[in-house]
Amino acid sequence: MKLTGSHILVECLKKEGVDVLFGYPGGTIMPFYDALYDERDITHILTRHEQGAIHAADGYARSTGRVGVCVATSGPGATNLITGLATAYQDSIPVVALTGQVPTHLIGTDAFQEADIFGITAPITKHNYLVKDVRNLASVIREAFYIARTGRPGPVVVDLPKDVLTSETEFYYPKRVNLLGYKLIEAGHSSQIAMAANEIAKAKRPLILSGGGVIMADASEELLELATRAKIPVANTLMGTGSFPQNNELSLGMIGMHGTAYANYAMCECDLLIALGTKFSDRVTGKISEFAQNARIIHIDIDPAEIGKNVRVDIPIVGGLKETLVELLKEVGEPGDTQVWLDKIADWKEHYPLHSPNESVLNPQFIMEEIYDLTKGDAIIVTEVGQCQMWGAQYYTYTKPRSFISSGGLGTMGYGFPASLGVKYAHRDTPVFNIAGDGSIQMNIQELATAVFNKLDVNIIIMNNGYLGMVRQWQELFYDKRYAATPLGGNPDFVKLVEAYGGQGARVTKKEELRPALEQALSSGTVNIIDCVIPSEEKVYPMVAPGACIRNMIGVGE
Repeated sequence: MKLTGSHILVECLKKEGVDVLFGYPGGTIMPFYDALYDERDITHILTRHEQGAIHAADGYARSTGRVGVCVATSGPGATNLITGLATAYQDSIPVVALTGQVPTHLIGTDAFQEADIFGITAPITKHNYLVKDVRNLASVIREAFYIARTGRPGPVVVDLPKDVLTSETEFYYPKRVNLLGYKLIEAGHSSQIAMAANEIAKAKRPLILSGGGVIMADASEELLELATRAKIPVANTLMGTGSFPQNNELSLGMIGMHGTAYANYAMCECDLLIALGTKFSDRVTGKISEFAQNARIIHIDIDPAEIGKNVRVDIPIVGGLKETLVELLKEVGEPGDTQVWLDKIADWKEHYPLHSPNESVLNPQFIMEEIYDLTKGDAIIVTEVGQCQMWGAQYYTYTKPRSFISSGGLGTMGYGFPASLGVKYAHRDTPVFNIAGDGSIQMNIQELATAVFNKLDVNIIIMNNGYLGMVRQWQELFYDKRYAATPLGGNPDFVKLVEAYGGQGARVTKKEELRPALEQALSSGTVNIIDCVIPSEEKVYPMVAPGACIRNMIGVGE
């Protein structure tokens, strides 16, 4: 039996196990929406902006490990996905974006709502397709999902001309994918693994750096076993938050520009660094020439392009993290003599704890600690970008992978709230908090309608300081307090705004008001905004100035 391209697309999505789409319809993608109208196995969430759709798909993917799917029409609909595609690409998130396109005979004619989304997205996707023949559609969709989820994950765009969606052909879904030049790597080379095990046995001051790749590879259990067996302390990157339980005595928390003092000191003094699934971004390394300069470096990553790109590596291991750690654990024996090193780290922890003001005023550190005390770690924290992101990463204790969701590499303001909707759809029984600033929350605040209509009871915590806080912090520290374009005059009444959409809200100005507001939000069954008024001058500490060594931290000991 022949099917139209639109019905073939629906069947392909079902074959891939897709249960939800986040999207926004329009002219060229309309045939697909018509085919979707009678489909009962796939839920469609209508967001109020295409950027909201792709961030929601991204949040769904990060929190589940499955491929997130979003849909947009041609032209402006497709171009509104660009920021979300770049966000997913930077952080290696499996997303498939389905975009409408003008009919094939009109491509290149500057037709109404035509944009070369294939060309535009090439630099910010793992792969992309322009389907010109309905007979190729099923195999393209099969390949798109395979590429998105395997190897180093990433976003894939499938551009769908309208006539491809309306044409008919026989439907056959390929059982296998065979892509020339695309070969999956399992465990790393055995000789390199043996060399790594030998270095671990000899090291006196070893340190593991856990990146987002550990979470993407579902390798947290193997990481925990390695650290525990070899008695090696573990620091995490921002994207690696949750990959290693932070209530474990071996955990050092986050490293880098806003990392803990003891994690940064450990990085500067370790004699062996075992880097897992990290790209060594500038926010992690600080001044490259002084990064881990006393250490031999083992780097395990599935992407060979990342090894040696930013940091010199002594033992490179290209392979899937989970598979490679399984093999490494077979080689690692009794722990080395690391007790002196662990005692030194314990001393750093005692003398340089995270700075948490004790003032009577409401502050962001207290807010995050109160959320943790209330949820006992059984929540998913999704952040916007800026000061709120760093406070969210620093002051909540993460014990499970996929419990911290944030835009790392691109640093996308406006990411957190729509991403939290994708998270909440996938985790209906888990409290979901969106930690936001009063600047970033307004970038996609229209998604309050999506949250209310779909009963996605996300709790939005606004760290309201009346400024673009992180930019203001830099202006205070490095630009002689010249606060150019950072005061947020004209902010709305956030409580009235959420109520206008049908949700609930509370304004909190004192510490004692926070707990009742949180308890009310968690029991309300709808989206909530808790507008927390914090001091405008509150800063994220520790902080490493751009280009400085990560040992040189502002705010340590204060």
